[in-house]
Amino acid sequence: MAKYSKEFKLKLVMEYQEGQLGYIRLAKKHDMKDSTPIKRWVKAFEALGEKGLLRKRQKRTYSVQFKLDVLSFMKRTGSSETETALHFGLSNPPLIAAWKKAFIVDGAQALERSKGRPPMADKAKSSRKHDTKSTEMTNEQKLIRENELLRLEVEYLKKLRAFQMDPEIYLEKHKQHYHSNSKKRSN
Repeated sequence: MAKYSKEFKLKLVMEYQEGQLGYIRLAKKHDMKDSTPIKRWVKAFEALGEKGLLRKRQKRTYSVQFKLDVLSFMKRTGSSETETALHFGLSNPPLIAAWKKAFIVDGAQALERSKGRPPMADKAKSSRKHDTKSTEMTNEQKLIRENELLRLEVEYLKKLRAFQMDPEIYLEKHKQHYHSNSKKRSN
C-alpha cells in the first residue's frame, strides 16, 4: 500500500473539488491503481478539514466492545466503511473492513486478538501466562461443557413437562427412585 504525503492528498482533494475530474479520472491522471483512497480523502477532508488527511502514526488499540459498536452501527445504518470511520472519528476506514472480516470468520473472539508480535516478557510473566493457559478451557472443552449443560436442561424440561401434565402419575412413577436416592444421601 502506497503512502501519500499530506500535500499530495490535499492537491487531489482540491482538484476533485474544482469539479473538472471525477474520482476515476483523477486516479488515472496521477497513476493511481484505484480511486478509493481519493474518495476517502475527500470525505475525510469534508468532515475534518486538513486534519482528516493526516495519517496518525501512533498505534491505537480499541476495545472489543468499541469494535462491536462500530460494526453494529455500520450494519444498522447501512453506512460505508468510510462513513462509519468518520462517524466514530477513525482515520483508517480499512481497519473497519479488517474487523468485519475477522468477525465474520471467527466471531467476536477474533476481535480480542491484537495484531503484530506480542512484547517480550520476562520469565516470570511468561511462566504466569503458561499457568493460566493450563487452567483455561480449550474451545473443544467449552463446547463439550455447553453440550452437557444443554442435555441436562432438556432432560429437566422433559421431566417438568411430564410433572405438569399429571403430577400424581409422575410422582407415583418416580416414587421409588426418589426414596432410594434420599437413603443414599443420608448414609
